[in-house]
Amino acid sequence: MAAMLFITFGNVVARYFTSISFAFTEEVSVFLLVFLTFVGSAKAFLDGNQMAVAFFIDRLAWPWRRRWLLFGLAMSALMLGLLAGYGARMAWDDYDLEVTSPGLGWPQWIYTVWLPLLALLVFARIAQGFMHVWKQRDR
Repeated sequence: MAAMLFITFGNVVARYFTSISFAFTEEVSVFLLVFLTFVGSAKAFLDGNQMAVAFFIDRLAWPWRRRWLLFGLAMSALMLGLLAGYGARMAWDDYDLEVTSPGLGWPQWIYTVWLPLLALLVFARIAQGFMHVWKQRDR
């Protein structure tokens, strides 16, 4: 987060004083933002602090609440599994087609290879949460 702050602030200061924007700063900032989003999501799923609309679920008896929690975690796992699969395909296409980034001219797969890897990290945390709720029979 601090790196994003310094990179973006440096770009703003340079643009203010020189009227020249450094295009690569946006590229790096977007990558860092996506990276932090996935790491934060993995942490949130581990702690059970992920965003949820739980107004109705919290009012159910535990057996029904457990079923809905398991369903929600299963759907989250499905979404992250699809994201990992399609992200891997996108990273492979970037590698295979030798796509380069617009700002720095680096191979684009350097940025996109992290999408499936971090999606699998979040998937693993969802699986941990699923097993935790699965083992709780009575409450």
